[in-house]
This record gives sequence, structure tokens and C-alpha cells, in this order.
Amino acid sequence: MNILIVDDIHSILLEKLDQVGISYDYQPSFNKADAENMIQQYTGLIIRSKFQVDQSFLDLASNLQFIARPGAGMDNIDEEYATSKGIRLFSANDGNKDAVGEHMIGMLLVLMNNLNRSHREVCTGQWCREENRGYELKGRTVALIGYGHNGQAMAKKLSGFEVNVIAYDKYKTGFSDAYAKEVSMEEVVRQADILSFHIPLTRETRGMVDDEYLFHFRKPIFFLMGARGAIANIPSVLKYLDAGKIVGAAFDVLPIEKFPALGEADWYADLISRDNVLLSPHVAGWTFESYYKLSDIIADKIIGFYKKR
Repeated sequence: MNILIVDDIHSILLEKLDQVGISYDYQPSFNKADAENMIQQYTGLIIRSKFQVDQSFLDLASNLQFIARPGAGMDNIDEEYATSKGIRLFSANDGNKDAVGEHMIGMLLVLMNNLNRSHREVCTGQWCREENRGYELKGRTVALIGYGHNGQAMAKKLSGFEVNVIAYDKYKTGFSDAYAKEVSMEEVVRQADILSFHIPLTRETRGMVDDEYLFHFRKPIFFLMGARGAIANIPSVLKYLDAGKIVGAAFDVLPIEKFPALGEADWYADLISRDNVLLSPHVAGWTFESYYKLSDIIADKIIGFYKKR
């Protein structure tokens, strides 16, 4: 058994594989072409987000038994085709849930209290108190779209803020707990003061946040996108920011990521010009602690896979 590792990972993964005698080839500098030239030699592949593991790549991987991703979700892997070829898929969806929850709450508090704008103003000699009067989180209704690992972690972390947390998940029922109440989408659009997304990118969710989706919300909302960028249509969010139906928007993920492509998007200049928009470079789940946990969890899943064979 031999595993090709094409992304940077925490050393705990290598240490655990060494302990049980599983061999690997650690090549974090490999690009897709490099991997394609060698993948037929390996029974396992460990990859984060470096490239798309598509049908053409999988057709070259004649001996591949599993693909492991030390991250949440399998967005860059053709899951259906891999499964049809008998390849097992492992992810570490619970490895960065705490990081995501903390990051998105942090972005929300920055938005609600105008911290980004007021920081810039103080740094340029402006002392604007009234203009930066903020909102309190206590007593508001936070609506979570998706109640998997990340949604549950977000709800738990919100519990100390004395908010009402509701959650909608199309694929789960009976999940109400001490931290969130299961509701319909109709209740979400009626009650939400804050809207936060915790769902994967699928054919169904791609572009789901559009004009029609946002139109139905009854109250002005704070909008948080920490799931996958392609879920939201940015011009639609800008439209509802202009209309006042979105009070502020925070994006850790965007439909286009990395430069220069992001800077060339026709909505980018408008997005960054706004004081009530906050951006971060897809790092919500990427803390020093989650870096360890993601690799640790994946190592255990790989070892468990070999032990069952």
C-alpha cells in the first residue's frame, strides 16, 4: 500500500502513518500534471484543494482505493464517478468546525459594530462616534442554513449571546437540540435577523442565493457566507445591500478566489467599495488548531480503512 500526498499537511498525519507502517510519498509541490504521471502507482491519494480530481484524472488512477481530503467537503473531487469506480472517499468535516464558527461570529460582530470602518477612520484622524453606533446581538434571531458539523458548532458558540437560533436543513429532520430549533424555510425568511450558511456546494446549491431567494426575507438581515462562494450570486447581494434589505454582508468565500481573477470580476470593485461588506481569504476553517485536527482526523480514517481490509 502506498499513498501519494500532493498538498501540505500537518506532520501528525505522517507520524501516525509511520507508526503503523503505511508507506507514503509526500510531494506537496506536485501539480496536477505531476500527479497524473504517477497516480497509477498509488492505492491512496491525499489532497486538499490543489486541483480538480475529475474523471480524466480518476481514469488514470487504476489502482486507487481511496481519496482523503483533510478538509470539509469534497468539492474538488468528482464524488459520483469516484464512487462508481469503487474508490472510498474520506473527509474531515468536523476538524475545522470550531474554527469556522468562531470566525463567522467574529465577522458578524465586526459588521454589527462597524469595527472595520471605525478602525480605518481612527487611523486617518477621524473620531466618529455617532456615525459608528452599532447593534447588539442579544435578542436577535440567527438563522442557520444547514445543520451539519459547522452549523452545530456555530449554534453552540452563539448560545452565550442570548440569541434565538433557528436552523433549516433540507436533508435532515428532527434535529432540534439545546442550541437550535429546527424550522421550515418559510419560518427562516419570516424570522431571521442574521442569515448564515453552512451547506456544501452541489448542483442544487450552486447560485441558490439569488434575487428570488433574497426577495422573500421579511426583515433587514446581516448576511454571512462561510460555506462555499458559488452558493451566492454576488450581484444579487449587492442589489439587496443597495435596497437596505441586507444591512451588512461578510464573505469568507467568494465565487472567484485568488488574484488576478478575483480583481477582474465585474462585481469586485463594487463589493470592496462598501463599508458594510467584510471579506477574508477563505480562512475561516484554517487556524493553527484546525491544521492539526484536520490531518489528525484523516490519519485515523486512513488507518481504520487499512485495518478493515
